[in-house]
Formats: sequence, structure tokens, C-alpha cells
Amino acid sequence: MSKVIVGLSGGVDSSTAAAILHHQGYEVIGLTLWLMKGKGQCCSEGMVDAASLCEELDIPHHIIDTRQLFQEKIVDYLVAGYSAGFTPLPCSQCNRAVKFGPMLSYAQEELGVDKIATGHYARVNYNEETGRYELLRAVDRNKDQSYFLYDLTQKLLAGCMFPLGEITKTQTRQIAAEYGLQTAEKPESQDLCLVEAHGSMQTFLEQYIQPQKGDIVDVQGKVLGQHDGIHRYTIGQRKGIGVAAAEPLYVVALDAVKNRVIVGDRTSATESSFTVDRVNWVSIAPPTAPIRAEVQIRYRTSAVPVTVIPEDRGHRAKLVFDEPQFGVTPGQAAVWYDGDRVLGGGIIEQLS
Repeated sequence: MSKVIVGLSGGVDSSTAAAILHHQGYEVIGLTLWLMKGKGQCCSEGMVDAASLCEELDIPHHIIDTRQLFQEKIVDYLVAGYSAGFTPLPCSQCNRAVKFGPMLSYAQEELGVDKIATGHYARVNYNEETGRYELLRAVDRNKDQSYFLYDLTQKLLAGCMFPLGEITKTQTRQIAAEYGLQTAEKPESQDLCLVEAHGSMQTFLEQYIQPQKGDIVDVQGKVLGQHDGIHRYTIGQRKGIGVAAAEPLYVVALDAVKNRVIVGDRTSATESSFTVDRVNWVSIAPPTAPIRAEVQIRYRTSAVPVTVIPEDRGHRAKLVFDEPQFGVTPGQAAVWYDGDRVLGGGIIEQLS
């Protein structure tokens, strides 16, 4: 029977993915990445729970020390981004550079296994007409994680399996309980392991970024108050800005050069278009002409109609909304879809 490496974080999703494949007859090998010190979904007690699961299923368990890679690709990336006035999204970068890439390389080069599986809620389909692997939304739209996986290459998608993509979260817990897994009732983890490990993104960042006082100004440049560091703010933020006003104020821009937080009304925080860099075309080849799609600019936002205009031979793109949208944030991912298919995505770089 075919062998498959299953990435195990110690949570119910990855545990159930491993158990499903094991009961289907696959020869399963567990693999856990040691990403950082301290508690968190991927480390410490997570590794212990992953090891316990492998004992339950009587399967091998491997641990790879990827702490230095995680530091360079994720921690340093986050610190540099927040210092420059961006709000980086670490998960998509982590999936490609720290998780899926190293996992597949280890599976193929060290263990001679061609397939890896994870507990992500997404689906992969091979389109024989186009010769491309397609990334699809999960059946459970409330848990769909395709937004975080847009940066996976064709090679990685060819080697991936997502056993939970066709079921709901409720069914995942039911299956875990039926198999008697100790993780069946384990609480949900945070979307960001760094937040879970440190309590908040601010607490994590202030291990690396010294608070630096600066001005909070309106869109005309009038000083309204003071802040203790632009890394504490993100575009679209309303609560916790630190200034009082007759009308609600939102963060509309972060000026790292002048160390300013710029605020305005909700209209000031809307954009009609933006550009993205580091584009990865997923389910289709890079187009040479504009295409119509629906774009998601944050994980928990709905996809909205957009025209995607490829630039720089497809490495960049300009996206024009049908209707202006609120809270477009440099550093976050923009992922565009055709129905359930992920067409492509990139990092939001410049606003209109």
C-alpha cells in the first residue's frame, strides 16, 4: 500500500487526517516540525500530542528541527514588515517556505515517499485538459483554508493530500471520536501560532521592536495624539487608536519614514484598486490579458468582484474592484478565485 507522510501539529485536524489515511490502508508516517521554543500549536505540547497519536496508531514519528528556518523566514519577515508599516501575513509564507517545501523534500529525499498530507481544509484537483493541479476551496466554507495555501507551487500541489477537504469540522471531530483519538475534544488553536504562543502579536513583536513615540495625525496632517509604535496598528483598525473624536476614526495609513499613524473616517480607508507583488498563479497559467475574478483580501472577509490585470509577465498584478472596499492592507495576501478554484494570489503592496 502507498506510503504517505502526514504533518502532525498535535491538533485534532492533523490527527484525524492521519487516522483517516491509516484506516484507508495507507502506510502512514508522522512528521512534526519543531518551529519555535515555548508553547504553541506546533511546538512543545503539540509535539507530545503528535508523538502520542503515533503511538496510538502504531506508526513511526519523525521530528525535524526547523527553528532556524522559521526564525529567518517568518520571525525576521514579520519584524521587518511591521517595522516598515506593513501588516504581514505569515501563514502563506510559512506554508510554502517552512512547512510544505521542507516536508516534501524530507519525504522524498530522506524517506523515499512521494506524498505528504496535512489537516488543512482545502482540496486539490488535477485538470487533465490544462495539465495543472488546481487548488479548491474546502467543502466546509467556514473552515476553508485555501486562502493560506495560494502560494503553493505546482510541484507542491502535486505532492499534497488534504483528507479533510471533503468533510466539515463537525464531521472531523465525530471521526476523531469514533477512532478514539485523544485529540477529539482538544480546543481549537489560534490561526496564528505566534499569537497562541505569546498571547498577542504585540507581545511577540515587542521582543524585537522597541516602542517609539510618534504622532497620530488626520489625513490633513493635523496632530491628534501620540502613539508608542506603528507596529501596534493596522489599516482599517478602529478600536484602541488612542484619540477621541466626534465621529469614528479608522487607521488609513502607516508612515514608517515619519513614524506617523494616519487616521480618518471610514471613506478614507476605502480603496478602488491596489497592486500585488510576488504573484503565484495556481490553477491557471499566468494570463496575458485582464481576467475577471473574485478577490479575498483577508482570511475572514468575503470574496468580491474584481478585474485582475497582470503586470511584469505575471509576477505582479493590479486589481480593480467593481466597488471600493474597506481596509485593504499592505502586507496581507490578496487571493482571487473563480468559484471554488484559486486562480492566484500575491502580497498587497501599494494602494490606489
